[in-house]
Amino acid sequence: MIRRALPALLALAGTMLAAPATPARAAATDSTRTPATPAYTVNLTSNTTGGTWTGHESVTFSNASATPLTEVYLRLWDNAHGSCPSTPVTVTNVTGGTASALTVNCTALKITLPAAVPQGGTGSIGFDLSIVVTAGVDRFGHDGGYYFIGNALPVLAIRDAAGWHLDPYTNNGESFYALSSDYTVTLDHPSSMAVPATGSSTDRAGTSGRTITTAVGKQVREFAWAAGPFVKTSGTTAGGVKVNVYRVSSVSAGNASSMLSTATSALDAHSGRFGAYPYAEADVVLDNGFWFGGMEYPGFVLDVVSSTALAHELGHQWFYGIVGDDEYTTPWLDEGFTDYATDLYFNKTGSGCGITWQSSAERLTNSMAYWDAHSSRYSTVVYGYGKCTLHDLRRLIGTTAMTNLLKSYAAAHWYGVSTVADFKAAAQAAAGPTDLTSFWSSHRVDG
Repeated sequence: MIRRALPALLALAGTMLAAPATPARAAATDSTRTPATPAYTVNLTSNTTGGTWTGHESVTFSNASATPLTEVYLRLWDNAHGSCPSTPVTVTNVTGGTASALTVNCTALKITLPAAVPQGGTGSIGFDLSIVVTAGVDRFGHDGGYYFIGNALPVLAIRDAAGWHLDPYTNNGESFYALSSDYTVTLDHPSSMAVPATGSSTDRAGTSGRTITTAVGKQVREFAWAAGPFVKTSGTTAGGVKVNVYRVSSVSAGNASSMLSTATSALDAHSGRFGAYPYAEADVVLDNGFWFGGMEYPGFVLDVVSSTALAHELGHQWFYGIVGDDEYTTPWLDEGFTDYATDLYFNKTGSGCGITWQSSAERLTNSMAYWDAHSSRYSTVVYGYGKCTLHDLRRLIGTTAMTNLLKSYAAAHWYGVSTVADFKAAAQAAAGPTDLTSFWSSHRVDG
């Protein structure tokens, strides 16, 4: 997500519910991330407006860990937009396990499995699902008849060496931490409505006046879509990726065309630097009402009319999307890297970078728990100092070494998950005899 300073941000923040403290994590006996290989199958039918969706979701998974899986957790992220226990996302009729009460401000649902799943074993759960999009022009919200449906599908939480990750929702950045997954999502909706979505979509006729869109996303961390009478403009990158720009009525055709040009150019540029974009499509949904500037999902971004914001969100296709990270614990690994990628796209060298720490507690690698408590410094440090750190690293080790580092780092973590320690090790290898210990210390890169 790219942040921009707007009065609306403060007004919105004042309406958000305070999240409770993160529950203590039960320690796992090994560091393996599990449940692994998630595959989601979703069938939803909308009402006439596209603001309510009902149907069924199921997910299969395996256990990659030597520690048996006795339960799984679903994250119902958009319940943070409601007033718990009155929730916009409702799960009922769970099969494949026994559901407990919602926790973490109604964003976490524990499902106890009927039998422990051993290492290499598989399991599955299913449930009926209702989604009612809340008010407000947001990543989950709507602008009149245009609905934006990000983070609405319940997703499996991850268990690793820290235990189950059940962090609270953050409105300043992201809390999301998911493994690469396969999604097959079928959306039954009025034919007058476009439904841009993650993955590659195909349409077929439904009942009278309705269309059934099936979107398939392979090796993606999340699934998002939008619904409404968007106007569509399409093109193709030099690398053969189809790009669709969807705009609300208040966005001009000229602006849509300009943003399409930015999207195709940025995707090709990022592909050249970090590895070829691996998906067949990318959808861009434009609305100048977004308070946040832009928001990333795999193959699908929400954006205001801004070439900088769009280049940034498309950079997230690599840093968070392809090269995953725990966005709550280490937001620098996606936001700082994506802002650096945006600078590279615009041929900015970061020559004016200056880093001035305001307290001893301020670290580049602090979690969203810290930044939610120090929100006025979040963008400055994580985005600004984050990209400056990478510019400084490039100046230290040389442009060629930095270019090779980022491409090889992306390849090593393609569809996987990276940590600060992983990047520091890769950077030290790229730096050769130059010891980076003092560099990490001065730039406050811990981990």
